[in-house]
Amino acid sequence: MDPASAPAPAPGPEPRWLDDSERHLWLTYLQATTLLEDHLDRQLQRDAGMPHLYYAILVHLSQAPRRRLRMTQLAKNLKITRSRLSHAAARLEQRGWMVREDCPSDKRGQFAVLSEDGQEVLRRSAPGHVGAVRQALFDRLSPEQQKSLGEIMEIIAEGLQPDEADADLPWLR
Repeated sequence: MDPASAPAPAPGPEPRWLDDSERHLWLTYLQATTLLEDHLDRQLQRDAGMPHLYYAILVHLSQAPRRRLRMTQLAKNLKITRSRLSHAAARLEQRGWMVREDCPSDKRGQFAVLSEDGQEVLRRSAPGHVGAVRQALFDRLSPEQQKSLGEIMEIIAEGLQPDEADADLPWLR
């Protein structure tokens, strides 16, 4: 069927457009989160030679029992697609910072395991990263603002993580 001859979509309810205050808040949020992620990524690239995602993977593995997690659980923890995790894991393996091991109870499953070299890279890079996070976020907010921001982010995260089995979430893709 020619797209030009396709019927027009049925009219629905008028969108609830953002008012000036909401639009300002939304654009400020986008600007702040983009700048924060860029700031942290540049700091890690400069000081540790890795992107923020690699650092996050190493942190999650370092905090897991026996420094190992199922790849699917790691993707869920990081809120990324399995494909993106697999690509990052391959790079981390090339650097010797982690290994993937087959899961003995599930032939399709794999574990990501933090290596000794990965633990050492994390130990060396953590102080600079924590300093960058503190300088960019926590030092700019009062304790009350930090508490409010945490509560707000929890509400948003909970609302975007439905419990339905068929939910369209990154780690399920």
